[in-house]
Amino acid sequence: MPNNPSRQDPIPDNFSSLEEFWQFWDTHSSADYEDLMTTVDVEIDLLSSKAYCAISRDILDRVRTRARQQGVSVETLVNLWLQQKLAESREPRSAYALREEPPEYVAGTERTA
Repeated sequence: MPNNPSRQDPIPDNFSSLEEFWQFWDTHSSADYEDLMTTVDVEIDLLSSKAYCAISRDILDRVRTRARQQGVSVETLVNLWLQQKLAESREPRSAYALREEPPEYVAGTERTA
């Protein structure tokens, strides 16, 4: 649609549904309505305090289920669990290397009776 104010459709004051909103903006360009826009100043902090870790799909599915049951997001549940685990453990990060017997969760270190 060309940027021609005399030919542009007016933006509805209210949309009766999300579908109506989507329909309008799927068929119209916001560039045609720049004369109606207000300039705003925005600050964006691109430095994130989040770190991302790979989680196997089967574990993630189980965590999603548990998060839904508790009514929280996956991120919240994982962060709470990690905080709890760290609070329970007073050992240094590399403590498993100092033990006489490795922990059960280290692959290939199964204990024999």
